[in-house]
Amino acid sequence: MMLSSLFRQPAEQQIASLPLPCCVWLPDGERIGAEQPRLSFVIRDLRTLLHLTHGAIGRLAEDYVEGRLEIEGDMHDLMATAPALLSHDPTRKTHGWLLSRISRARRAVWERTHHSRATDAAQIQHHYDISDDFYALWLDPLRVYSCAYFSAPDMSLAEAQQAKLDHICRKLMLRSGERFLDVGAGWGALLFWAAEHYGVAATGITLSKNQHAFVNRLIEQKGLQGRVRMLLQDYRDVDESRPFDKIASVGMCEHVGRPNLSLYFAKMRRLLRPGGLMMNHSITAGGTDNPQLDGGMGDFIDRYIFPGGQLLHVSAIMAAMTLSDLEPVDAECLRPHYARTLWHWVDALEAHLDDARRTLGSDADRIIRAYRLYLAGSAMGFERGWTSLYQILVSRPADMAEQRNHSTYRRGVEQCEYPFNRAYMYAQSPTAEAVDRGCDTSSTAAPR
Repeated sequence: MMLSSLFRQPAEQQIASLPLPCCVWLPDGERIGAEQPRLSFVIRDLRTLLHLTHGAIGRLAEDYVEGRLEIEGDMHDLMATAPALLSHDPTRKTHGWLLSRISRARRAVWERTHHSRATDAAQIQHHYDISDDFYALWLDPLRVYSCAYFSAPDMSLAEAQQAKLDHICRKLMLRSGERFLDVGAGWGALLFWAAEHYGVAATGITLSKNQHAFVNRLIEQKGLQGRVRMLLQDYRDVDESRPFDKIASVGMCEHVGRPNLSLYFAKMRRLLRPGGLMMNHSITAGGTDNPQLDGGMGDFIDRYIFPGGQLLHVSAIMAAMTLSDLEPVDAECLRPHYARTLWHWVDALEAHLDDARRTLGSDADRIIRAYRLYLAGSAMGFERGWTSLYQILVSRPADMAEQRNHSTYRRGVEQCEYPFNRAYMYAQSPTAEAVDRGCDTSSTAAPR
């Protein structure tokens, strides 16, 4: 059956407006668009054609995951084309005053019900416990699942991830024997890097059962039982009786939720000794008041990738830190670094699609389709500034009495231990610096 002109004309106009030659194959076998396309969209459900003509990117992604749409072509080409489907900036409001008020009220209800201990654990396990072997196919050898740091332009992904781990340790000024907490420790890369290169007593927490088991196996294999520990624990339940010297929070804010953000940083403050430092490394929203991307992209991520996830603008994160009596002392935007990181992940996954299917089993196609779009779409989002990534270093300010009672008190330094300039962040290699400052990287100091 031929499409009526009511449907065909908008589809032809949309396809003609795209920056690369594309075509659409309709359910009846008819083709619209270029004869020699770089991208082909094979539509099996006419509702998908409406999603295409209306620029509903999130719905198109859902159609692809559920098999109502096939996409033939390179993921880089797809993401060069996708923004042209949108009719507006997905980081900005498109609703009127009344609809915005209704949307805000609905969002507040959703936020209050999606971040209990039980729901947070279930949401984390939904994402991170798919399969360790699946993630290993496209992450670096240390399985660092966060933005790398390309301090040199020709770095490999593995080199850039090691540079990121060290960049965090340097910013925190880790020293031998210090008690270090990694909140949301993933597969343990930062824990081990901090313990092995900086001699700290490292504690990590996670809600992922797979990651907890993986890291504890590595602790035994590396013989680090006295120096590193990994707990299956909610951040709200971490013992406050002995504060930590330094804390890292990498990729955690995205899971905390807007209502809990001040509570989260207040907890971090209680876990941090007076004068201590915390590094918060997290994805942030590109807009000032959009908890997710418009065009249905945020809904797609919530359904298929990160249930319960929520992004906030960097200003909102800093406000929550300040309200929790933490002092931001340094902020660095790594947005371009995350775009490059994600493209590395995209290319690695594309090169291992057959291995991924064997690894994931019965539901492999849906998971792989979702992650292909998620990773490539995220790379595009970081390139265009729809999302960003900030490392924010904060201190727990100490009053004079607290400072004088602490062993590191020095006259004239009443607030924190942060230096007067950033030079210390960009010094020599960690092992060489460890020797310079007399750090024993084989220290057996146990995390307590």
